[in-house]
Amino acid sequence: MFGRSNKDKSASHPNRWLVIGLGNPGEEYEKTRHNVGAMLAAHMAQVAGVKFSSHKARANVAEFRLGVGAETPSLVVATLRCYMNESGGPTKALADFYKVKGDHIIVAHDELDIPFQAIRVKFGGGDNGHNGLKSITSALGSGDYFRLRLGIGRPPGQQDPGDFVLKPFSSNERKTLEEFLITGSDAVESLIENGLEKTQQNFNS
Repeated sequence: MFGRSNKDKSASHPNRWLVIGLGNPGEEYEKTRHNVGAMLAAHMAQVAGVKFSSHKARANVAEFRLGVGAETPSLVVATLRCYMNESGGPTKALADFYKVKGDHIIVAHDELDIPFQAIRVKFGGGDNGHNGLKSITSALGSGDYFRLRLGIGRPPGQQDPGDFVLKPFSSNERKTLEEFLITGSDAVESLIENGLEKTQQNFNS
C-alpha cells in the first residue's frame, strides 16, 4: 500500500511516477462523472495521508512513496487547475519538472465506452474523442503513456454524452463509488509494481 510520510523533494528520483487524475476545476464539477480521474487522485492522497500542495504548473500535487525505503517508487499524484481540454500544458510542465518520461506517466480518466466500475489499463493509443487525452498527447508530442480508463458507462436513452459526463453520479452509483476508487488505486499500484501485462490480467474486467 501507499507509504504515508516519505515526501520526496528530489528532482531526480530513479523510479518516480506521475499520476494525473483528470477533471474540471471548481465545486460545480467536483462530483461529476467527468471528474472520476480527479476523484481517484484525491482518494490516493487521502489513503497515503498526504495533503495536496499548489504547484506552479497549474496543478495540485501530493508526493509520497509506494511503500517504505529509499528504493521504493516515488509517486507524484496530481489534479490540474485547468479545464479538461487544457490538460496538456500542466501535464507537460509537471513531467518536465519531475523529469518523468511517458513510460512513467499514468493518466486516470473517465471512459464512456466501458460499463460503470469497469477498469481498463493500457499503454498508448488514440484519445477516443476524450479532450483531456487529446490535449495531453498534443503537449507531450506522443500518445505513449499509460491510461487508466475508469468506466462510467453510456448515457441512458437519448441523453447527450456531453451532458451525461457533466452530471453527478446517480444515487445507486454513489453507493459503490468508493469501492470503484479503491480498485482504481489498486490498479495503479499494480501497474507500478507488477507491470502492464499482469495488471491487465487482473484488472481489465
